[in-house]
Amino acid sequence: MDLTGLTLRVAAARPHVLLAAVPGGAAVRLAAERLLRARDWPQASTPAQADLLLVAGPDLPELRTPLERLWRDMPAPRARVHARTADEVEAALNAGRALLGSPAVRHESAAPPAEAGGHRDGEHGAQERHEGDEQAPGLDGDGGGEGEAGQGTGAEHGDGRQAPDGQDADGQAPDGHAPDGHGDHGDHGGHGGHDGHSGHDGHGGGQTEMPGGLPMAGQGADRDGLTLDQLHLPLGPFLADWPAGLTVRLVLQGDVVQRVDVDEPARPFDDAAAEAFWVQPWLRAASGEPVPVGEAVRRRAAAHLDSLGRLLAVSGWPAEAVRARRLRDDLLSGAPRAAVAPRLERFTRRVGRSRTLAWLTRGIGVVTAQKAREAGVGGPAARAGGDVTSRYRQWLADIRHDLPRLEDPAPLDVAVEDSPRGPWSAEHPPSAALIALLPRLLEGAELAAARLVVASLDPDPDELVSRGAVEVARG
Repeated sequence: MDLTGLTLRVAAARPHVLLAAVPGGAAVRLAAERLLRARDWPQASTPAQADLLLVAGPDLPELRTPLERLWRDMPAPRARVHARTADEVEAALNAGRALLGSPAVRHESAAPPAEAGGHRDGEHGAQERHEGDEQAPGLDGDGGGEGEAGQGTGAEHGDGRQAPDGQDADGQAPDGHAPDGHGDHGDHGGHGGHDGHSGHDGHGGGQTEMPGGLPMAGQGADRDGLTLDQLHLPLGPFLADWPAGLTVRLVLQGDVVQRVDVDEPARPFDDAAAEAFWVQPWLRAASGEPVPVGEAVRRRAAAHLDSLGRLLAVSGWPAEAVRARRLRDDLLSGAPRAAVAPRLERFTRRVGRSRTLAWLTRGIGVVTAQKAREAGVGGPAARAGGDVTSRYRQWLADIRHDLPRLEDPAPLDVAVEDSPRGPWSAEHPPSAALIALLPRLLEGAELAAARLVVASLDPDPDELVSRGAVEVARG
């Protein structure tokens, strides 16, 4: 029996897709997620689970290094494609499936480890390209350290508490499977499997490495003046359910975060500068174009559902994460209010009343409304004035508030209506303040809580690389 051929046929028929979204690629990511659900293709959360790597968004040379790490970590048979716009997603996925069944991939799968290892460095042209590409999709920057820090984040509280019965108030386990057996995480249980995107360089002075690039702990003084081991761990830029392209560098002593540094988001080339998807109505209204309020609040509600999908996935509730993303896509497709309102009401009520989710997230990442505003943060994070629980409940409240206005024809006033993450300003994008707030909230926190904090703020790096922001930065 030709087991290699059988493996290739199975992989090509229903490939597991690792989606690597870059800043400026939100519209591409959304299109890819919709199409993957429609085709029932599983979305992988680590390179080890993936057959097909789909890079979503513009070319960013600064991120090529972490992309190559993802590629090297993918087992054969494998293929890689790049969709720069939403219109290219379907063709890219089709090309990727064709590549998985091609003789070139068959050769790599059958090759001895040494020969296959040569291809794993990204030298196999047939796998690096799809129709119209001149070179492999690229990213650069350091990161790739989406690694092991993501394990167990949502299943345990910051102090290590476990839910006593694994059930929420409705009897649904937050880490249960999606009703249709797949979804954005399939059967990977949300955050629990984010251990494959490892990157190990750029950890700073004093960091030593084992053979193979694995990081070893150094030493440093803790808050009590004792000398303890320190581990430098980057999160991002391609961690599943993570802001696109964001890299947060942690210094850990035990499981406590001692220091946090955040890299500047990678920017596309000048001629490929992308506009931020979630604030498009505000950008257009600011330029003088008439935009109805209904379009803006629909985009804002969809953005909150996108953020909730990430938080619920990280918290270990993939079934509700899938529901959030389906509702998000319905809003973005222009579904009438009467068609989505009952489902949105059920969703917000179910998530808002879940005692287990509130128990898992309470007391984590606390920031008062006053402190948030002093840091330049507005929007839901400032209005919530509290912990992770308060912030996701604020998203739910905002969605309910926006429901009656989905078809409001009145003109949008940018000074009155907040963008999804706060009052819109090209000079000071709301996500810039949210990113600047991360070190304050993460320092002193336990590692298990770090991803929940980031997901509850959900900054959008697209805002920092949008055309409006780039033009203002240039003066």
